[in-house]
Amino acid sequence: MPFVLKKFSVSKGKKIQVALMQEVPLKPREANRLLSRSRVFNIKKEPYLISEEVKDDFIYIALFEGHSRGLKPLLVFEDFAIFDKPSNLMIHPISKKTPYSLLDEIRYHFGDKANQAHRIDAETSGLVLVGFNEKVTNALATMFEKKEYKKSYLAIVEGEIKKEITINKNLKKEGKAIGVRMTTCEKEEGKESITHIKPLKYNKEKNLTLLEVVPITGRQHQIRVHLYSIGHKILGDPIYGVNDDTAEAYLDKTLLIEERIKTTGSNRLWLQANYLEFTYKKVIYKIFSKNRDIYNQFSS
Repeated sequence: MPFVLKKFSVSKGKKIQVALMQEVPLKPREANRLLSRSRVFNIKKEPYLISEEVKDDFIYIALFEGHSRGLKPLLVFEDFAIFDKPSNLMIHPISKKTPYSLLDEIRYHFGDKANQAHRIDAETSGLVLVGFNEKVTNALATMFEKKEYKKSYLAIVEGEIKKEITINKNLKKEGKAIGVRMTTCEKEEGKESITHIKPLKYNKEKNLTLLEVVPITGRQHQIRVHLYSIGHKILGDPIYGVNDDTAEAYLDKTLLIEERIKTTGSNRLWLQANYLEFTYKKVIYKIFSKNRDIYNQFSS
């Protein structure tokens, strides 16, 4: 398990928040985060509330300890690294019971202060940028927020696309679906979303097109929704271009692999974060993914 209980000596009678900051010691934001997520416990393994006083001479804290399953960074620089994430791997654990995520590898290789600067979906493979400490990670994350980078994807879609297309359709969350499911909407609604697509190759036998995809904006599920909206859903997509029962079964984690393959054509989403270009400390970095799975799938 990535979360382990660690024992810390503290002074009985202090406010738990103060004890965390003075005696562990933690920064105020980290102490508040642990308390708000119920990761600080008394001797009976009951979580402390932020307003409580320390009841014993020690406390337990559930801390994340990364472990490796053999995934190594693609490139390592002085302040940051880049991972070439495989499909079906979450960036960050969603609960204490999550057995493995990319954060395990990040912390295993680069220590407790390292963190991802941005996210891609669990099923999307490809490039993820990682800072080695909070200052670097925040600087890189700000770069993404300000869109001071260039990024492109590869996607395998159903059907033939013959020419370059710019898709300009606003997006909003769809209804009350389980989990996240987005939909296109009128210009007066949702958020502006623009995606440029360029066909690279067509597989006539499979009726599939390999695309280069450049998201001009960065909305959740933007590429998936935009491609589906023009009649070319991504191969293996279990949310868009399928019936509601299939989508909800996937989002509710009850969709069987056999049923998914039968319904979507694959056991994974064929979308890859393939290229990343950015400037850091006046140096321009241009990085390509080395994962060939998407090319192999398209050509096989």
